[in-house]
Amino acid sequence: MKCDLPTMRIETQLTRFGTVPLTHGTLLSVLQKYRSPNDKIAQLIADGLIVSVKRGLYVVAPSLTSSAVSMPLVANHLYGPSYVSLEYGLYYHGLIPERVVEVTSVTTRQTKLYDLPFGRFSYKHSPLKLYPVGIKRVILSDQIGFLIASPEKALCDTLIFKKKLVINSVHELREYLFDDVRIDEELLRGFDVRVIDACRDACCNVKILNTLAQIVRNYQE
Repeated sequence: MKCDLPTMRIETQLTRFGTVPLTHGTLLSVLQKYRSPNDKIAQLIADGLIVSVKRGLYVVAPSLTSSAVSMPLVANHLYGPSYVSLEYGLYYHGLIPERVVEVTSVTTRQTKLYDLPFGRFSYKHSPLKLYPVGIKRVILSDQIGFLIASPEKALCDTLIFKKKLVINSVHELREYLFDDVRIDEELLRGFDVRVIDACRDACCNVKILNTLAQIVRNYQE
């Protein structure tokens, strides 16, 4: 007959996963010696040792790992294929001064929004041709990482997917970038304009991306 293992032993096993999201199957393999693994999962959630991200996906509580939940990593696993971008991408790369709470991502699937106990995650639909441009992988540890837009792609996505954004001149785009979004102007000097050009060639927002490329080139002259 199977019997319950000491709680401390389970906590130790869970800690080994760190910030990596766990599937239901992974948890079942950890809890295989329990009489009722699913009941144990419910108990671990109730005890605050794991957090349910969505049906069949969990993260170990920060109180066990001594590390904050990796929001970009969760975002990739929560709804995919996707990569972190838009406002959160700008914040991650230090392009804007304000901390962004909502994790914003781009996906080839439908637009989606999740409100979870530890954060809000939103996803914008991207055309297939635009999606792969300017994506990079950030490695956390043990070759585990997440996909995020490069600084250039995050800014392009912000302009492309911003609803009701009308820009008719260089002056208007400069006002939007530096007054509304509060982009750090100096960081544009290190931008790869080729990423902006590739985004322009892959989507229909040709005018605004041409204007962005012009502004960036002016900073690099």
